[in-house]
Amino acid sequence: MTNTTDSNAQAGVRKVARLYRMVMDKHVCPYGTKSKYLLEREGYTVEDHHLTTREETDAFKEKHGVKTTPQTFIGGERLGGYDALRAHFGRDKDDGGKSYTPVLAVFAVGLALAVSLAFFVYGTPLHIRTAEWFVAFSMAMLAMLKLQDVEQFSTMFVGYDLLGQRFVPYAYAYPFLEAAAAVLMAGRILPWISIPVALVIGTIGAVSVFYAVYVQKRDIKCACVGGSGDVPLGFISLSENLAMVGMAIWMLLRPTL
Repeated sequence: MTNTTDSNAQAGVRKVARLYRMVMDKHVCPYGTKSKYLLEREGYTVEDHHLTTREETDAFKEKHGVKTTPQTFIGGERLGGYDALRAHFGRDKDDGGKSYTPVLAVFAVGLALAVSLAFFVYGTPLHIRTAEWFVAFSMAMLAMLKLQDVEQFSTMFVGYDLLGQRFVPYAYAYPFLEAAAAVLMAGRILPWISIPVALVIGTIGAVSVFYAVYVQKRDIKCACVGGSGDVPLGFISLSENLAMVGMAIWMLLRPTL
């Protein structure tokens, strides 16, 4: 979008923005802080006006006919709040689509932890334990995300898990079983518990995902990062379960290293 401000910027004119945000003793508006940071990143000198009391804030809202703060003014024009500011600078974020980002972030951190630990213990990241720790750490973090809100997780889980649909308590138990298997597998402790648990829940999960995605052709969310996630049920969800099964089989075939 081309406007007077953009033209002035191209001509080397100093860019100035007026920002009104709540900065009180017991509350500093996070969106106001982020608005100031965004404006400065875009090269603006920010005239930072603090609204330090509730009365001052209410008076500002009434004067400008707005319901929220912060509010940004550029060139005498009111742009609006933080979201409007992002839109003005072409930084809109599409929150409507599903994304694999949450689960990929878990896998990336799990791998980094496994590589770091292997390097510390064995002096090299290229060790068989690296792969084992990667699976175990990833399982543990995914379980932790589920355990933040087991009720919400179970609601999503019974939407596609074949056993969960027939026996709802399994949906509540799943995060605890996954966490226990992950912790025990990381240290190769009590394999007579961790191996069958991982094998059973991983197999049921893989079959359930395959049936829902590739047989029923359903487009639904995966509960793999907890009930609040927006990860599509698909290949990555299937791979997660197959990795769990693979880990169980590997430890069964190689009980010691």
